[in-house]
Amino acid sequence: MNIRCAIRILAAFSLLLAAPAGKAQNPQQESSSKPPDASGAPPPKSSGKQNKDSATQSAPDQPIWDPLRAEKDLEVGQYYMRKGDLDAAIDRFQDATTAKPGYAIPFRYLGEAQEKKGLKKQAIKSYQRYLDLYPHAEDGEKIKKKIDKLYKDLEKEKK
Repeated sequence: MNIRCAIRILAAFSLLLAAPAGKAQNPQQESSSKPPDASGAPPPKSSGKQNKDSATQSAPDQPIWDPLRAEKDLEVGQYYMRKGDLDAAIDRFQDATTAKPGYAIPFRYLGEAQEKKGLKKQAIKSYQRYLDLYPHAEDGEKIKKKIDKLYKDLEKEKK
């Protein structure tokens, strides 16, 4: 068998697998609301106990690593910063830190938004996290100066 023939057979087989299923051949399958598993065996009978649902694992409040969502959150957060809506920007930057926790850039923007809003302690934490994640940042000296300034401002407020 040559390679072309093998490719054609595989393509035809994949089309058969992808085709929508017609009527169920097994009468037990028709009455069941759950499809059989890959082995073709009917679903197991329930023993009266409730099976634990995996919804808690995929609930929206659970952090999910999603780098594309993190990038989108950054874009939207920057948009809100330009518009002057600091609360919305902070929310989006925090979402970005959740979607991609080891990503330093959202922490810098979050610190900037918090600083503009007057949330100095939170801004220091965000800027520090940025430097922890990205110790050789090009703007590292600038961020360190911001942190020092924020610490000085906090000391002035205490007096």
